[in-house]
Amino acid sequence: MSEFGWGSTTDEVLAGKDLSGRTVFITGANSGLGQETARAMAARGAHVIMAGRDQAKLDESVAAIHADHAKAQLDTLTVDLGNLENIRAATSRARQRFGKIDLLINNAGVMATPFTHTHDGFEMQMGTNHLGHFALTAELMPLIERGHLKRIVNLSSRGHHFAPVDFDDPFFERRPYDPWIAYGHSKTANVLFTVGLEARFAVLGIHAYAVHPGGIQTNLGRHMTPEMMEALMARVTSRDTGFQWKSIPQGAATSCWAATAEELEGKGGVYCEDCHVAEVDDESATHGVRSYAINPSFADQLWKLSEELTGAKFPS
Repeated sequence: MSEFGWGSTTDEVLAGKDLSGRTVFITGANSGLGQETARAMAARGAHVIMAGRDQAKLDESVAAIHADHAKAQLDTLTVDLGNLENIRAATSRARQRFGKIDLLINNAGVMATPFTHTHDGFEMQMGTNHLGHFALTAELMPLIERGHLKRIVNLSSRGHHFAPVDFDDPFFERRPYDPWIAYGHSKTANVLFTVGLEARFAVLGIHAYAVHPGGIQTNLGRHMTPEMMEALMARVTSRDTGFQWKSIPQGAATSCWAATAEELEGKGGVYCEDCHVAEVDDESATHGVRSYAINPSFADQLWKLSEELTGAKFPS
């Protein structure tokens, strides 16, 4: 069991760790959990590559971190996870600029968007949250293979409880669109991707971890209508769940823990919450990972579909 828990913060989780000489690549690093993860790891000596769509917002994030940690080693990389051509161009630049990646933290995401599509025609949430990160990770694998820590952290969510992946209609082409079911698909896909990575790359010493950060008030909810926010709050704050919001440093703590905890060495392919590995639970509304999200056959099915849709190929 971990010595950390629900209320642990990034700085507590990383206390005493020396990340000097380590390179960390974080998507969605321009705000929220991604920025906090970047700050906390840079404070421990890591060289952090902060990736995001908007260079101006990345620059603001860098300035905010430098205000607290003047010697932080920070680089930026613009990438649009909703555009496969852009991902290929950005990762090509990354391979030219950087020698290795020790930790890849696939942190970026969208939630409860209207029924919109990525540049390549994928439903926005599955396209951004899973397929974009699938393609990005494939292109960055040569750098990860040259790293030392060799961990991949995929931000999922308890939202995976909402729905398994619908392999027959992943993009709502034949059924009415539901923003929460779509979010559930994408968050389940994040866990299945983790299982698939572990199955294929553990032999190379590369391990993958899915993470539920907890309930945090960030700009992730920017697409929600007031009615949707009210319904969500009623759902998560009902008396029987004991729900409490986390601060951003508490929310980013499980990502930092999964990326660095010694007790996880060699034990990937798991879903983590509150700085521990979650139990499989198909009933609880408040904790655990659903069995369908760690099912190896579903993980293989998703891997094949993702390769077909994105054209991305991992090193064999």
